[in-house]
Amino acid sequence: MADINWAEYKEYKKYTTKKDNFAILLDFVKSYYNMTNPFDMFDMLSEDETAKMMLDKRNITDAEKLENYILKH
Repeated sequence: MADINWAEYKEYKKYTTKKDNFAILLDFVKSYYNMTNPFDMFDMLSEDETAKMMLDKRNITDAEKLENYILKH
């Protein structure tokens, strides 16, 4: 599994109108890593310390909850 490239994320963030960093991160992962599977996305996010904090803040503890979050937002 790839590590999140936070330098590229910061560059990506400059060109979005969204305010929520987690929503931006999800869009970034979809775009930069061409990843749409919530199970793969959850695995990647849960392995990164900063992304894990974002998951915890939203009480997302598994891929199913991430999928539900994505569908709602």
